[in-house]
Parts: sequence; C-alpha cells; structure tokens
Amino acid sequence: MGERGALLEGLRAYRLIAAMWVRSSMTYRTSFAVTVLGNLMVTGLDFVAILLMFSQVDTLGGWSLPEIALLYGLSATAFGIADLVLGSMDVLGGRIRDGSFDTLLVRPAPVLAQVGADHFALRRLGRITQGALVLGWALVSAGIDWTPAKVLLVPVMLISGAAIFSAVFVAGAAFQILAQDAAEVQNAFTYGGTTLLQYPPTVFGKDLVRGVTFMLPLAFVNWVPAAYVLGRPYPIDLPGWTAFASPLVAAACCALAGLAWRAGLRSYRSTGS
Repeated sequence: MGERGALLEGLRAYRLIAAMWVRSSMTYRTSFAVTVLGNLMVTGLDFVAILLMFSQVDTLGGWSLPEIALLYGLSATAFGIADLVLGSMDVLGGRIRDGSFDTLLVRPAPVLAQVGADHFALRRLGRITQGALVLGWALVSAGIDWTPAKVLLVPVMLISGAAIFSAVFVAGAAFQILAQDAAEVQNAFTYGGTTLLQYPPTVFGKDLVRGVTFMLPLAFVNWVPAAYVLGRPYPIDLPGWTAFASPLVAAACCALAGLAWRAGLRSYRSTGS
C-alpha cells in the first residue's frame, strides 16, 4: 500500500472509531449538553484571569486587552481543534503500562488513527466555542487596519496553528513510547504551550521568545502572524515574509512528528518482553 493509500486507510479508520464514540456520547443528550457547557465555562476561566489583570492595568507588555484577546482567541481555538482531533494521545502512556497498546498493534488499522480517535470527545467543542467567541470579539475591537492579506491570514493562522499543535501531540505520544509514559512532559508542551501563547511575547525574555520561535515553533501559531495583523513589531528581528510562514512551519512540524511517530513504533518493546 502506498503512502496515499495508507493515509486514506488511516482517515477511514479514524472516522469510524470517532463516529462510534460520538454515537456513544449522544446516547444521553442532556448529559452531553451539560458537559459541553461545563467545558466551555471551565476553559473560559483562563480569559477571566486576563480580564482580572486588566481591571488593574491598562496594558500588559504594551498590548491592550483586545490585542491580547486576539492572541488568546487564536491560541485557544487552534489548540481546541487539535485537542478535539488528537487529544487522546496524552493517555498513550497508560495504554503502554497496562498492555492494551499491544492490542492496537495487531488490529488491521493504522495505530495512529486508533490512538488519535480513542475516546473521541465532542465535549471538547466547548473549548473551541469559547476561544472562537473571544476571537470574534477581538477581531472587532482591536482596531485592525484590515487588508486582503490580513483577512486571509486569520483562517490560515487557525488551520496552521491546529496543525502545529497536532504535530506536538503526535511527537509527544512518540516520546511516551520511548519513555514508557511521560504524559506530563507532553502536557507541558501542549497545554503549557497554549497558555504561553495567550500572552504577548513582550512579557517574556528574548531567549524564551527565540526558543519558541526557532526550536519549538509555537510562535507561528499566533505571535508572529498576529504581530503583522496588529501592525506590531515582533520582539526579535524577523523578515516580513515570516508572518505568512505558518503553513510551511506547520507542514515541517507534521513531517517531523510523523518521522518521530514511526521511530517510536519501531523502538517499541511490549510490556511482556
């Protein structure tokens, strides 16, 4: 089977497994609705913390509330999409410990699709909804001087950001295979990463900004392109074209994550060995 055939088979397996979990979650519709609402409210506490900060200050790192809300909305929505699609990757360590990961290896479906779709949870739509609401308010309130390029860049940021976070989920799962768990290490880069990006780069040291730009390029989720949309200079010198580099960065991250996943599977040793 070629690469294209393997990809189509993986997507088909993912769709079937996810649909099974969706049907299961929709059995009790009231419970599902309450869970989604609760998820929306809990994830919204992060933005409430930002609002509380701005009750005491006018700017944070030189950025106004609508500008930071733009960063928050982009990060939360992009991460929410990745979390919906691949959020179950962080429990891979538990599967390895209890031996159930071995059963995935012998099933006639790509392992990545099985792990990614496992316990697919529509309740995570609450995070996406909450982030999108904040993003919508920010786009209206930030006083952006709109151009066709800036209008196009907003959906590009969301799609590319979701792909970058998805790559981090997959790479973290590959690391869990090597380390036989380390879910908290993965969470530090996924959940920790989205929290970091909710604040302007000007409040962090330049060494951290460089690391998040060049080593683990989470800055291309929102910091770099959002600086262009808002007409702000980026804290470190970057060429102007990098504002539009998020799709290229996302493609590179996904390719590297795929290689890491394959390496992790090849190195896996069953708990019974």
